[in-house]
Amino acid sequence: MLRWALLFLVIALLSALFGFTNVAGTSMEAAKILFFVFLVLFVVSLVAGSRSPRSTL
Repeated sequence: MLRWALLFLVIALLSALFGFTNVAGTSMEAAKILFFVFLVLFVVSLVAGSRSPRSTL
């Protein structure tokens, strides 16, 4: 998911560089949304991982 956010960020930066403002804005919004979804899923996985009991062998 983070990889997709970085890809959209690169697309937004390149399209802004070449003057495609609509594509740049859309790509930047997609990058922001994917980044925040990644952060939420990362925090949820950290919390879920710390709550599970560890097995001792």
